[in-house]
Amino acid sequence: MGFLDVILGRSKPVRPDLDQLFALPSAAVTLQAGAGFTPTGLGSVCFASVEGGAFDRIREGVQELLDTDTGHGGVPVEFSRDDYGYTWLLARQPADAADGAATLVNDLHAVNSALQDGGFGSQLLCSLMGFRDAGQRSLALVYLYKRGTFYPFAPVAGGGDKRDNGLELQVRALLADDLRIEKDLGRWFPVWGAPGL
Repeated sequence: MGFLDVILGRSKPVRPDLDQLFALPSAAVTLQAGAGFTPTGLGSVCFASVEGGAFDRIREGVQELLDTDTGHGGVPVEFSRDDYGYTWLLARQPADAADGAATLVNDLHAVNSALQDGGFGSQLLCSLMGFRDAGQRSLALVYLYKRGTFYPFAPVAGGGDKRDNGLELQVRALLADDLRIEKDLGRWFPVWGAPGL
């Protein structure tokens, strides 16, 4: 960062650190012990769609890698497009497996890495991992690619577009030692209807 940047108040953007995703399995243990939320075995990556052969080859490679990595016979990877035109890749792992959270994180990391290494890092928006508690409340831990931070997102079941802000703040405090939590609450964007939530 140069002298002029400091005077004009510009800041250097945070470089994405995909290895932050590997903190999710230990955060899952903390979340289960402290709030009763367990992983659902579902996680997703959101990115802006790009047209072209290079992107199609990366997408096919990612799907082939994750499809062959599954051992539970279900549909491991699904692509969908949301109302805003963003593409979501949904990955599945058995929720009851002891290492299911770690395997899911490996899948999410592989997708992000493949897109980043293929020159499409600027298209990556976020990744999320889904959780549920005994009362069937949903929670996602969302990783913001461009910020290198996480935030909790807790939609209210049947509440339309309402969030459980109290739960989100509780989870933020609970996971402060496990994850790099996004400090700017204005960046805790809602991901209504996200696959994996």
